[in-house]
Amino acid sequence: MSSTALLFVIAAAIAHASWNLLAKRAAHVGSAFVFAYGLCCTIVYAPWVIWILVFDQNEWSWPIIGCIALSGALHLAYSLCLQRGYQLADLSVVYPIARGTGPMLSTVGALLLLGEPGTIRGISGMLCVVLGVLLIATQGKISRLLQPAAMLGVRWGALVGLFIAAYTLVDAYGVKTLLIAPVVFDWATCATRTLMMLPHTARQPKQAMEAMRGYWPLAWAIGVLSPLGYILVLYALRDGAPVSLVAPAREMSMLLVTLAGLYLLREPVGWGRLVGCCSIALGVVLLAGS
Repeated sequence: MSSTALLFVIAAAIAHASWNLLAKRAAHVGSAFVFAYGLCCTIVYAPWVIWILVFDQNEWSWPIIGCIALSGALHLAYSLCLQRGYQLADLSVVYPIARGTGPMLSTVGALLLLGEPGTIRGISGMLCVVLGVLLIATQGKISRLLQPAAMLGVRWGALVGLFIAAYTLVDAYGVKTLLIAPVVFDWATCATRTLMMLPHTARQPKQAMEAMRGYWPLAWAIGVLSPLGYILVLYALRDGAPVSLVAPAREMSMLLVTLAGLYLLREPVGWGRLVGCCSIALGVVLLAGS
């Protein structure tokens, strides 16, 4: 992975960690919040997209339109499943399973479907990152994910991870093969899934507005940070970085969240999280050198 792509991924991890911390504070709001921050994203990034459409992205085709529509549907399914998983199961189970299976499935898909070359160093880095994610999220008690009480969260987390892998592969194809401008791609998928949610939200507008009372500042913040984090990932992919390296490297956000909790929130950090941080750091080093 080039130094430029690595810097993009690091910046993306910072943005991703930030917006996920904010989203967790509004998990109980449900689909109304997903629609709200999608709407905010569409508004905030529209001027940048218009500029690119005028001066850069001028070629359109049915494969490009189809890729954008498919990506939008997959991102919507991911967002709704994540919110629903947070409502029905423990966050401490759903999140690590989702963030662990996502990069692992993305790497397998990139090797099998996109024909990316696999290296021992790259695969070892991916496994170190996945292990680190699980250790951090479970505080070193990975075995509890196998307990019957955790199975609901495991199922929701695995489903979310599957959607993460699916949209990662589709989006990589869009920016690497179809050469869609990353900003336009992310904005179009965001606008698509927001439009898909419009009929559902419009059926009960008063309930949606009531649910969002006091949460609009969070929606605007996520509307800026969430696309920014992913746009940087898409630029890393367009720069030539393989999906099998970028997907696991994104999980640096887990390390950043842990460090933020330690130094900013003064949260206690046990041996499991410390080992997890070291494992992710080692994984990123291996991925960067692949």
